[in-house]
Amino acid sequence: MTEEAPPPPDSNRTVMLVLAYVGILSLVPLLVEKDDAEIQWHAKNGVVLFAAWVVAIVAFTFLTILIHPLACLGCLPSALLSALYAGLIGVGVMKALKGQRMIIPYLTPLSERF
Repeated sequence: MTEEAPPPPDSNRTVMLVLAYVGILSLVPLLVEKDDAEIQWHAKNGVVLFAAWVVAIVAFTFLTILIHPLACLGCLPSALLSALYAGLIGVGVMKALKGQRMIIPYLTPLSERF
């Protein structure tokens, strides 16, 4: 007697969980998958993460424009922030695909207000 393998994950659900953390594309699962609470949670978390990244990049850009000595160093914080954002996207996608949730201090509670 052989043991049955678990059914393969729904590919549409997998795509939506991945899109939930991919920048502006996180709006797709938020608007399309209204009946799946787990996808909604990850999509809201992804939207807030993306918005926080955009706000931080814009703030660093304005700081480097206003404070000229920072202009030569302005690329470094932006690059580090973008690397951190990319890492959080990767962790978020991996956790979502495993059925777990990524809790980001300050941002996740904000996303839960939606």
